[in-house]
This record gives sequence, structure tokens and C-alpha cells, in this order.
Amino acid sequence: MTDGYERKWENRRVAGRSAGDEARDSYYGTPVIHKPHWKWLIIFYFYLGGISGASYFVAAIAEHFGGPHGKPIARAGHYLSLAALIPSPFLLILDLGRPERFLNMLRVVKLASPMSVGTWGLTFFGGFCTLSAMIQAAQDGLFGKATLLARLLLGLPSRTISAVGSLFGFFVAGYTGVLLAATAVPLWTKAYRLMGPLFLASALSTATAALALILSLGRSSHESIKRLERLERVAMLSELGLLLALRSTLGRTLAKPMEEGHLGAVYRGGVLGMGLIAPLILHARSVLLRQPLSRGVASLASLLVLGGGFCFRYVIVLAGRDSADDPQATFEITRSEDTQR
Repeated sequence: MTDGYERKWENRRVAGRSAGDEARDSYYGTPVIHKPHWKWLIIFYFYLGGISGASYFVAAIAEHFGGPHGKPIARAGHYLSLAALIPSPFLLILDLGRPERFLNMLRVVKLASPMSVGTWGLTFFGGFCTLSAMIQAAQDGLFGKATLLARLLLGLPSRTISAVGSLFGFFVAGYTGVLLAATAVPLWTKAYRLMGPLFLASALSTATAALALILSLGRSSHESIKRLERLERVAMLSELGLLLALRSTLGRTLAKPMEEGHLGAVYRGGVLGMGLIAPLILHARSVLLRQPLSRGVASLASLLVLGGGFCFRYVIVLAGRDSADDPQATFEITRSEDTQR
């Protein structure tokens, strides 16, 4: 009877200690912060906005330094940039819920607010992007040769406009990562130094892949496509290195949403396997054999990169939401901040 009483008391003591530890360490499993509502609209916005900004930046570089072989890249880049940009404001407005919220953000400039700076950066970039695409259309004769609109557009300093606009394009390509890092979401804020460069590298890889795909389907020279492929390899290797650095920075607890379950499968198979390793193997084979990729293989590599770039944004956004639901992840961030102090 005494042994039964002691066992009962010991069970109560252990249960009480466990409850106390849970209260201190996990807030009884209740999320400490509110997770962001972002889902598919923002994922598509991040994806298309990155392609738009990076393709405009690549087009400007090709226009200024690419010579004759850079002209097809610049031409495709201006059109692709506008095509990818057009849906972006609508996706952002739909996510905000009411159109006037977007307009209200244009009433003030808050340099300390990533959302305000991003809104103004996207607005300025939209003006440069549209103007460059219209100048390109005038140069291609799409507005006729003798019309007033064509003459006005052809009289504008296109190279100066693209040079200034490329700064905003570069900003748009990477600012979404900075926007995520500025939140309280554990997975994003822990890697705040890496989020901007990572989104920029991914935007460059997907934009160059899209441009290479467009040129490979047309009649562009192999030299133009080869230049894009070289830039695409550099962007993919940079992205792969940054993803490895991201895993090291997050640690086991914070990286858990990216590595387990459905998101883990998409990350390994979609982001790493399909989006980076497979196209890098195709490119490596071409380099080792000193043979250019055939148009079919080049198109396949580009499609893999484009699919992987979308998977990357899907995983980062949803894994961030999951980390916000995990109180242990939030406590780990606060403990690390207290240690640094």
C-alpha cells in the first residue's frame, strides 16, 4: 500500500514538473505570435516580381555591355519584365483585401518601413519598366514608323532610362526577402542577413532561365543563349550556396518546417533537386564536353529552374507560417537575442 502511494505521488510530481516546463518553454503549445496570412497570392507576387525586376536588370546590362549579341537579350528582357510585372500590383491589391490600402501606402513615405519602401520602389520600377517596353516596341515598329507616339518614344534616351530603371529592377528582385526578414516570424528573421541575397539570386536564376527559354524557342544566336546560360549557372551556384548557409544559420529547430512533411519533400525534390541540382548537372555536362546545350536540353534546364524558383517561394512562405505557429521557434529567437545582449 505504501509503495502504491509513493508511485502515485511520484507520478504527480513528474506531471507537475512537466507542466511547469511546458508552461515556461512552450506556452502550453499556444503560438506566441500571430502568423502572417500570406498564401498563394503573395507566393505568385514574389515569383513574378522577382522575374520582372531581374529580367529588367539583365536587359539593361545586355543593352549597355552586350554588344550585338546582347541586343536579343535586352529586347526579350524588356518585354518579359513588363509581362511579369503586370499581374504583380493586382496580386498585391487582392492580398491586401481593399484597393484603397495600396493607395494609402502611396500617401506617405516611411523609410523605416520595408512595406512603404517596397511599395514606392515597385511603383517607380513600374514606370521605368513600362516606358522601356514601349520604347522597345517602337524600335520594333509595333507602333508604326510615322506615328506621333512612335516618334516621341524613339526620341527618348533609352539607354539612360534603362540604366536608372535597372537600379529599381535590382531592388524589386531582392526586396521581398528583406520584407520577410523584417517581420517577427522566426524562420525569416533568424536569417535576416541571407533573405535579401537569397531572393535576389533566385530571381536572377529564374529570370535568366526564362530569357534563355524565350531565346531558345526563337531564332537567336547560340552566343546570346550561351551568355545567358553562363549567368544562369553563376546565379544557381550562388543560390545553392546561400541555401546551405540558410540551413546552417537556422539550426535544427528553425529549419524543421522546411525539412519535414510535405514542405520538406517539396524543398528537397522541388527546390534542390529539380530547381538546382538537375539543371546544374545538365550545364556541367555541357561544360565538361565543351559542347553547347542543344535547344531541347536548354529548354528543359530552363523549365526546371523556373519550377524550382516557384517551389522555393512556396516553401519559404509556408515554412515561415509554420514556424510562427511553433512557440519553441519563437523562444529560441528570443533566447539568442538575450544571449547576444
